[in-house]
Parts: sequence; C-alpha cells; structure tokens
Amino acid sequence: MAEAHQAVGFQFTVTPDGINFHLSREVLKHIYLSGVTSWRKRAIQFKNGILTGVYPASPSSWLFVVIAIMSSIYARLDPSLGMIDSIRKMLPVSDYLTSQSQTVLSAILFATGLWWSLILLLRFTLKVLLSYHGWIFEPHGKMSSSTRLWMSLVKMFSGRRPLLYSFQASLPRLPVPSIDDTICRYLESVRPLLDYDQYKNMEIVANEFKKDQAPRLQKYLWLKSWWASNYVSDWWEEYIYLRGRSPIMVNSNFYTMDLLYMIPTHRQAARAGNVVHALLQYRRKLERGEHIPMRALGVVPMCSSQYERMFNTARIPGIETDCVQHMRNRKHLVVYHRGRFFKLWLYYGGRHLLPSELEQQFQCILSDTSEPQPGELKLASLTAGNRVPWAKARQKYFSEGVNKTSLDAIETAAFFLTLDDEAHGYDPDRAESMDLYAKSLLHGKCFDRWFDKSFTLVVYKNGKIGVNAEHSWADAPIIGHMWEDILATDYFRLGYTEEGHCKGDINKGLAPPSRLQWDIPKACQEVIEHSYLIAKDLADDVDFHGCVFEEFGKGLIKKCRTSPDAFIQLALQLAHYRDKGEFCLTYEASMTRMFREGRTETVRSCTIESTAFVQAMEDTAYTSEQRLALFRKAAEKHQNMYRLAMTGAGIDRHLFCLYIVSKLLDIESPFLNQVLSEPWRLSTSQTPQQQLNLVDIQKFPKYVGAGGGFGPVADDGYGVSYIIVGENLITFHVSSKYSCLENDDSLCLQDSHRFGQNIRQAMLDIRELFSLKEKAL
Repeated sequence: MAEAHQAVGFQFTVTPDGINFHLSREVLKHIYLSGVTSWRKRAIQFKNGILTGVYPASPSSWLFVVIAIMSSIYARLDPSLGMIDSIRKMLPVSDYLTSQSQTVLSAILFATGLWWSLILLLRFTLKVLLSYHGWIFEPHGKMSSSTRLWMSLVKMFSGRRPLLYSFQASLPRLPVPSIDDTICRYLESVRPLLDYDQYKNMEIVANEFKKDQAPRLQKYLWLKSWWASNYVSDWWEEYIYLRGRSPIMVNSNFYTMDLLYMIPTHRQAARAGNVVHALLQYRRKLERGEHIPMRALGVVPMCSSQYERMFNTARIPGIETDCVQHMRNRKHLVVYHRGRFFKLWLYYGGRHLLPSELEQQFQCILSDTSEPQPGELKLASLTAGNRVPWAKARQKYFSEGVNKTSLDAIETAAFFLTLDDEAHGYDPDRAESMDLYAKSLLHGKCFDRWFDKSFTLVVYKNGKIGVNAEHSWADAPIIGHMWEDILATDYFRLGYTEEGHCKGDINKGLAPPSRLQWDIPKACQEVIEHSYLIAKDLADDVDFHGCVFEEFGKGLIKKCRTSPDAFIQLALQLAHYRDKGEFCLTYEASMTRMFREGRTETVRSCTIESTAFVQAMEDTAYTSEQRLALFRKAAEKHQNMYRLAMTGAGIDRHLFCLYIVSKLLDIESPFLNQVLSEPWRLSTSQTPQQQLNLVDIQKFPKYVGAGGGFGPVADDGYGVSYIIVGENLITFHVSSKYSCLENDDSLCLQDSHRFGQNIRQAMLDIRELFSLKEKAL
C-alpha cells in the first residue's frame, strides 16, 4: 500500500480541534515538475508553431521590415504610397495616442501587413516551383540546365532549417487528371490481360462512359480539388479502410521487422526499455514538429500530415463505418503479457522514464504470476474479427464501469506493447524462421495484439522486436521513418551494459504497473470466442515466405544501367508467369506525398512491354540480345509509369473518386463497376529506406533492416513486399492463402515458398542476360 499513500498529494483529518492537513513534499515536488514540463512543452510547441506559421520567412524578418518602414518615415519618405496615412485616419481618437504615436502605430500595422503579404508571395512562389515535375522525367544521372535553375530557386525559396510541417502550406494540390488520359492509360493497362473480343468490348464500354457520364462526374471532382486539400485522401481513408467490415488483421494491417542479423540483447525487458524510451524521444520531437521533413533529392519536400496521428491513436469500430480517434498529451502505455493487460505510466517527476526504469517496470510485468480475469485472455481478438460484432460488443459491454475505463486506457495509450512469450527472428540455419517471424508479427495468436491501435510494438522473449501497424491513419513509409530512427537510437545512442541490461540506475521509488480491471459477462465472452475463431481461421489460412536474396543487390543492378525497382518488378512478372502460367493485374504502391495530404497511387506493373519480355524469356527462339532489348524497353515503360503516378497522373485514384461520385449521385456506370471489381492478384510494394545517414552500412554491414510485409490482397493472389538494403541485399516477403490456390494438394503447402523460389530464379535469370552481354563484349 506504500504506492497508494505516495499517490496522494495531501491528506486531512477532522478532529475536535479542527482540520489537520498532511502534505507530501515528494508528491508536490512531482506535481510541480510535471507542471513545469507541461508549460515548457506548450512554450516549445507555441514557438515552433510560430516558426512554421511564418515559414519560409522568420519572426525576426518582421522586425527588419518594421525598422525599414520606420526608417523611411523618419527620412520623410512614404513607401506605402499613402496607406500609412489612411491607416492613421482610421485609428480611434484617444488622449493616450499623440499624433506621433498614431503615425508609429500606423507604420507598424502597415509593415506587418506588408510582411505577411511577402510571406504569402514566397509561399505562392514556392508552390508554383514545386508544381514543376519535369525533373523527375529526366534520365538518371543527367540534369538539364533548366532543372538546375529550378532546383536553385527551390533551395532559395525554401528557407533555412525547416521544421516537420514548415512546407505544408507551400505544397501544391493533387491535380485531377483529364478523362481522356485516364481512359487511354486504363485501356493500355488491360490490353495484355484481355483477348481481342474482351478488349474490344471494354473499349466500347469505356468510350461510352467517357462520352456520357464522365464529364458530369469530372466536374464534381474539379470542384472538390479546389475546395479540399486533397480530392482523394479523405475518401480513400473512409471507403477503402474505415468502411470495410471484414477483419483488419491480415486484410489491412501490415508489419515491420527488426534488423535482419543483429540482436543487441537477449533480455526481453531491457530491449523493451530501450525501444520504448527511443519511441518517447521520437514522440516528443514529433509533438514539437522538430523532425527534419523528408525531401526528394534533398530539395523537394514531402507532405508530413500523416505523422500527426502516429501516437495516442486508435481505430474505433462502428456499425457502418469506423473512425480514427486521436488524442493528445497521453502519458501512459498499455502492455499485454500472457493474457493480462497492464497500465504503465511513462513519466516520473516531469520527465520520461529512463531506459533502466522502463526495464525495471517491464521486468515487474514479466515476473507477475497472476492469472487473467474471466474473458481477459482473448479480449483483443475482438479487434481481429469482423467489425460489426466488435462495434456492437463495444456499445453493449464496454460503455460504462470498469470495462469502459480499461478500454479507454487502451485506446488512448501512446501505443500498445506486447511482451510476447515466443522467440522469433531470422536464423539462416532454419529455413522457416522468417516465415514464422512474419506470421507472428502479422497476426500473432490473434488475441495478443490490439489491431485497432495505430501500432503495436512486439518484443519477443529472445529480445527480437517488430511492429504491427493499422493502415487507415498512414502508409508504410511513415512507420518506416519512425522505425529507422528507433533502431538507430536503440543500437547506437542508448546501448546496453555488458550483461545486456539498459544503462542507468534503478529507481526504487517507482510504483509498479497496475492491472487493468474487467467485468466481462458470459455473453460477451461468447462474442470474444466467436471473433477469435474467425480470426484464427484467417490466420491459419495465410502462408508466408521470407526470401533473403544475397546473390546481388542494388549495386550490381545500377551497373546494368537500370532502375532497381523496375528490375525487381520485371522479375516478379517473370516469376508469376512461371508460377501460374498467366499474367494478372498487378498493383505496385507509389507515393503522392509531393502533394498536400497525398498518400498513394497505383502503378500497374503488368504492361504490354513487360509481357513481351516475359514471353521472350520463356521462348527459346529469342536470343539474349533480343531479350535484353525487350527488358530495357519494359523497364523504361515501368519507370515512366512510376513517375506519372508520383506526379499525380496515375489512373486508379482518379477512377476510384469517379466511382465514389457516381454512387453519391446514384449514377450506375458499367465501366466503373468493372474497373473497381477487378482483383489485384499480384500486389507489390517496396519498403523505402529514407534516412541513410542514420547508419553507415559500409562500417556496420550487419546492421541492415529486414523490411516488412502484408497479407495477400486477393484470396487467390500473392502479396509481395521487398526492401533494397545497401548494395548487396534484397529481402522479399511473400504471402498467399492456402484455401484458394489453384494447384493440386501436393503443392498447396509450399505455395508462397515456391513463388519465392521463382522470384530468386527470375532475378538470377535476368542478371544472366547482362552477364552474357558482358561476355560478348
């Protein structure tokens, strides 16, 4: 009970002689320090808000403009062309304002207006400059004089030392492509997938849509593009993510792994202590907006809006649609371990808990031998099953009392942490180690991750870590940016003692984590069990294969004078054709963050050029020179489509928004219905490395990331994620489902593994084309 007494700042007793107060100096000290920290945080946020609000100018530039205007007045010059005198006449007459004071005040008001007008002019100029995308279409390694001039101007107008959100007001809006361009590119993308009659029929349907319905729908999109910050993102979040009623586990959430080869400590509590402390440091900089904004080529800024909801965020289930709840200034964490939920305070005396203190807290949880309360063990499976039962259960059983209090603690926590009782990680001597590691991060036991949280940090008993992230609030590069920072901080800044503990002293004054309390009736337990069984069936149906490709990497591919991404995408096309004997609609995620509130666009990687190359690879009548020529043509096509997608000229988000408008207007479109119902049987995504300056891979070759992955988008398709690390490593994450494979039973159990092997062989076969050319030369 000592902790309970320490938690009270003062006590009083009523006696016949009066009321006696007993103050706790220690608690009052902590209250004082917490207040100081809170006000310091507000002051820093206010200062950074001012810096961001006037960017690319600075607050000191206002003083410069005021001094310049005042100096001109005293020199009997009027740079305002009479405006200062007009402002002076509009000021109220007062005994406290002399004629000279009125003139000074009028000059200050004019200078402030002039200063703000110059800021708006700078922002507009920068927005116009950032609307130019010719640089991205120039050949790699070559830069025209016009692009050099443009880049110099962008640097000049971008200011110095920008904060995370400094460029938000200067980013251009995502443009609405023309109907003609979208329809033309769509027909081109489906040509290799349809026979002659099917394609002619699609042409007719598309042209009818372009002539009859599209102009009206397009007008509404133009209106929205001018009214809203982004004509796609809000609808994309709502209709693609939040309105989905099927489980988000596997179908939507994705995962990110630890470093591939290294484990800095095998002590679970210590690893959790360092990583959580690193996350708190990252969150503090994020709340203050102090992270450096990402910039392409070190010049073109990326939109940072998705970072805002990284912490203290949860997806809240609803009957028809979910919503994303984001809170501020929450100072606790919820930890799951062996069926129990614990609440852990992250601050002590107005500061973050130190790594050693966090290790101490996590060790308390690991050493706790108490049993789960009735219904507590599999409670989180509600977030893994169908959304409607979870929404109804939340309303009925978690809207009051201890259940509401405990659920609020989870949903408002900084993030969710699972201290897993299994050991996972990549082991070169165990072929299935990456597969099991991936499945554990993606779905775990179906009840030991809170899939509705913005992200769940998983710490395994052998010290390995990973993240399961909910997808609606942000895309994978946002989590990837955070994860790169966390791993670098953990390994290179915080470190561990020789015994594997966190550095620092133990604080015996900390109160231990507290158990969350639940009162879950039998009826609710039945709902939990039902959700668990649905989630377990889904998890058992997912097949994963992790392929660590070490034969060659980006370095050798660049020597072949081709894009690493195009190289891999063509290898995936070749691998899929060998695996299924046919081509399929292929999705590759591209980002549109050069625009305000941009998220993603689709690159349709299966093209006329790529299918011609694949068919040539499988036809012995073609020579190596002919195959190589077709490869280069297909790679160039892919690169051009990727550039179009990045610059707002993709087709799929445009078609998606046209479809939404048609539904809102109750317009039936056979063309849009066909487009939006086409399955993506090969869904791919590259995990980008965004902060190459954090780790010197040449000096630390084993400190390389393993990337992450996701479940298959189509039940009868593949999901493939890959990360290109350094010069000599590419890691693939391949997913599929056992239940919908079109192969005989003897091959079903190895489907993802077989596709992974096909990818490896396709990479080697394409590399052989260049080797044969080198030998011929």
